[in-house]
Amino acid sequence: MRGLACLLMFQTHCYDAWLGGDARNTRFLKGSQLLGTLPAPLFLFLAGVSFALVTDKLIRKNLSPAEITRAMARRGAEIFAFGLLFRLQEFLIAWGWAPWSDLLRVDVLNIIGLSMILMALICGITLSIARHRSRTTQVTSPVTTLVAVAIAVASLIALLTPPLYTTWRPTWLPWPLESYINGCHNLGVPQSWLFPLFPWAAFAFAGLAAGFLLFSDQARAHTAKTLALFAALGAAAILAARQLDHSSFHLYSTYDYWHTSPNFLMTRVGLLLVIAFLSYAWCRWGLATRGFSPLIQLGQTSLLVYWVHIEFVYGRYSLLPKRAETISTASRGLLDIFLFMLILSLLRTRIDCKRIDWKKIIRKKMSRRVQPA
Repeated sequence: MRGLACLLMFQTHCYDAWLGGDARNTRFLKGSQLLGTLPAPLFLFLAGVSFALVTDKLIRKNLSPAEITRAMARRGAEIFAFGLLFRLQEFLIAWGWAPWSDLLRVDVLNIIGLSMILMALICGITLSIARHRSRTTQVTSPVTTLVAVAIAVASLIALLTPPLYTTWRPTWLPWPLESYINGCHNLGVPQSWLFPLFPWAAFAFAGLAAGFLLFSDQARAHTAKTLALFAALGAAAILAARQLDHSSFHLYSTYDYWHTSPNFLMTRVGLLLVIAFLSYAWCRWGLATRGFSPLIQLGQTSLLVYWVHIEFVYGRYSLLPKRAETISTASRGLLDIFLFMLILSLLRTRIDCKRIDWKKIIRKKMSRRVQPA
């Protein structure tokens, strides 16, 4: 799934950055941008699934809620720091023409990190309450409680998003803080190209719920059936969201389906659940079982290829002139980006830096330098 997210991300960025002239007014670009609505939800959803996997392991090791919270919040803080470092790198590379406010742009890495910190706090609180109740009365499994809480938080984020973009905007906050709520940046109104907590953190909590279900004892023994059920629930969610979107009942005075609507968020979560099953089928019964899989390889280094490819698409070192290419030329550039990132990913995973004896290499180089001519 991460590899698929990388591929969709590459095509979205390449066509957006390089297509120019009449090519920007085609259905082709609109289709590319529509597919571009999936990578960020995929990454956030999978962050939630991975979070559930690690947390489940820590629960099975009988770690205390406080220990689990600290461990997972620390990992979220690392991702958030990576996001800030990425913004600093982009600013330095674009030195001279990038505004200083770019340093405070709310990007997807920032929100993945903050979402993980929020998940750590909420899981810690939920586990503490569950353990306290288990001492006095018989209660349901903590995993069941965690699933219910994750779904509730995701739903709450989705429902609060429209008013936080319109009538409930926290304009009393400094814009760098408000931008983490609704993506206003320093432009006065919420921007659709940013990744604030509302609604993007909802995808992480949806992944958290899916992850806890997937790694439960019952589901581990029936993984294929569980993911098939996910796909069925996803299809039902898509149909329900479509019905709600076309109904005459509107909960909000301002309705923006593509950016803030809970219906669109439900549609995308439904798609993610369907993709989860298709990815499992591809890896268990499909072509991924017959040898090397580029998507699986890219998925193992998704952070690295995300970090690097941006510079060769949007940055100063772009492979092609920006906003000046035809569809065929941009497609060849996309193929180059895909191959370059695949090679980079292979180098990252096939070369074990820890096993390299750097001291021995340095000693050999130094000995060569001191040898007489």
